[in-house]
Amino acid sequence: MYAISTVGQLQFATRQTADVENMMTSVERVMAYTELDKEQGYSIPKQPPDDWPSQGEIQFDHMDLTYYEGGPKVLKDINLKIDAHAKVGVAGRTGAGKSSMVAALFRMPDPEGQLFIDDLLIGELNLQSTRQVISVITQNPVLFSGSLRKNLDPFSKYSDSDIWNVLEQVQMKEKITELPGDMNYELSEGGSNFGVGERQLLCLARALLNKNRIIVMDEATANVDFNTDRRIQDTIRTKFNDCTVITIAHRLNTILDYDKVMVMDRGKVVEYDKPDVLLQNENGVLTELFRNQSLALSS
Repeated sequence: MYAISTVGQLQFATRQTADVENMMTSVERVMAYTELDKEQGYSIPKQPPDDWPSQGEIQFDHMDLTYYEGGPKVLKDINLKIDAHAKVGVAGRTGAGKSSMVAALFRMPDPEGQLFIDDLLIGELNLQSTRQVISVITQNPVLFSGSLRKNLDPFSKYSDSDIWNVLEQVQMKEKITELPGDMNYELSEGGSNFGVGERQLLCLARALLNKNRIIVMDEATANVDFNTDRRIQDTIRTKFNDCTVITIAHRLNTILDYDKVMVMDRGKVVEYDKPDVLLQNENGVLTELFRNQSLALSS
């Protein structure tokens, strides 16, 4: 009996030791984060005008991007102009550099070369002032524990009528009115008490509320069902007319009616034109991507 009880205590001690070792990984990561170099852009004093950007024109001029000093270039000599109010889709295989374009826009890290928004070189501006003028809707919707209103308007800049208006635009008003406390309804961590599609629509409402001229959608419809995908696409087409929208495409058919499509491969822009023009080239990269996706769906 003594031996059996000893074995039980030994198993418990072993399990506790393994748990502590796993948890100490978090401590190790926190310690590593404290030693990271600070982003230099926060110390830049120059601020853009209050109404910037008024148009949303983006221009890349010989832009490269590396994620760490001495690392490989993930973007190589990008030269193109995205017109104000244009709807541009970004296509390419995995690892082509699509998400790195988003990182360059948000200066995570600062790219080499020049990147202009409405003719202002963003590398010469305060980092926070450039990030807050761009709204991003990611593949995994980001919500925090707290009230729904705080998630949509964390700095209390907008009225209740403004928030109800954007909720109606994304077809979530009826759902919210049925909740206890409506806009004061408490969200769980990560918004887990909403479905994935509903969380994505709430993130879309937040982007509409901020009224930014540049909207980036990083495969925002990759994890949602067809009906939610259609609602998101309809909102983009009808509510973002005065915005420049850059969409990293997971489903190529969602960007076929965009103004232009940017096709990337190995960190370079290999095609950039109207989608119907690109698809006329039977040997083009976009044509091949569309053909492969059609075959995958049919099988």
